Amino acid sequence: MSDLGGGGTQRRFLALAQAFAAAGHRVDLVVASGHGDFRNRVPTSARLVNLDDTGPTLLPRRRGLRVAASTGRLARYLAAAAPDVLLASSNPANLVALAARARSAGRRARPLPVAISVNVDLAAALQARHWLHGGLLRLLARRRYPEAEAVIAISDGVAASIGAVAGVPQQRVTTIANPVDLAAIRRQAEQPLAHPWLAPEAPPLVLAVGKLKPQKDFETLLRAFARLRAVRPARLMILGEGERRSRLMALVRELGLEDSVALPGFAGNPYAWMARARLFVLSSRWEGFSNVLAEAMAVGCPVVSTDCPSGPAELLARGTLGSLVPVGNVEALADAMSRCLDHPVGREPLMARAETFSVERAAARYLAVLESIVGAAASGEAA
Repeated sequence: MSDLGGGGTQRRFLALAQAFAAAGHRVDLVVASGHGDFRNRVPTSARLVNLDDTGPTLLPRRRGLRVAASTGRLARYLAAAAPDVLLASSNPANLVALAARARSAGRRARPLPVAISVNVDLAAALQARHWLHGGLLRLLARRRYPEAEAVIAISDGVAASIGAVAGVPQQRVTTIANPVDLAAIRRQAEQPLAHPWLAPEAPPLVLAVGKLKPQKDFETLLRAFARLRAVRPARLMILGEGERRSRLMALVRELGLEDSVALPGFAGNPYAWMARARLFVLSSRWEGFSNVLAEAMAVGCPVVSTDCPSGPAELLARGTLGSLVPVGNVEALADAMSRCLDHPVGREPLMARAETFSVERAAARYLAVLESIVGAAASGEAA
């Protein structure tokens, strides 16, 4: 994967690496860069392979370019370590994995099957990019993705987008929901948390978690919260860090919300906040699965989400377990937050839904896919 930053992809791969090792497999966790908030969360049962340590890092400030620059180093690793199978995390790691496999082919004794995983609705994500950048990624995905022996999508909506964008037949795509470490989340949710906004007499706390980037559309959330705050007491906390911080802080001031909105940055334990918030809100323009929605549900926190492509509608049973509102609709989001504060969904249905996303279930399905393509490669070699 690209790095060890504190995102959903990293949480997923760290959980899978630990589960694969617990099942008796040797696991190398290969990263283009070893930097990030989750560096200390790499399981001791997996070997961390930091490609930054094997050569100079190029273009370090642009993640996509940095990952692409690691293609040669990844190819050398594949030739030297000779893994049985390679699982890539998302773009651009998927494209780099397939390119590095091709480069290393002449130096390996046997073929290397590659499984790629797609964690976002490709059509929505590419549409949001500059036309030149989006067009290039679309071209590369259509050329390279069909080369993978297995393609894994984290939701049915993502699976459909893979076919539309990359031309991979639907029968070749396996949907596996993101793993949620329920026991760890609930254990961390019980940790003490002292903050004046959590006092018994304090106004209800609305929580959002995510990187401060355009995809998460926290601007719409802030404007919707301003409408909510105009008619009832409430406070909003957004946990996360990113490129939009200065713009978001300027909007907070413009809306006059300095006393009721906080952006404290990245939180290593957002679950303690989720367990104490009255409402969790996802305002994204697009997603793939939305780990944070599943994590909030795991601790029984009521949720409201945009009906973005893809994931939230599947997670929330098409609106049965939480309101779904149009992307970018300030008024609809404000109304949904108000309704949910007055009439929240009970904890039990939310927690029961989260149980279906256990790490054990996801890891077993991933291993079935990986073992299948390893077996097929061995059969082809024997033939």
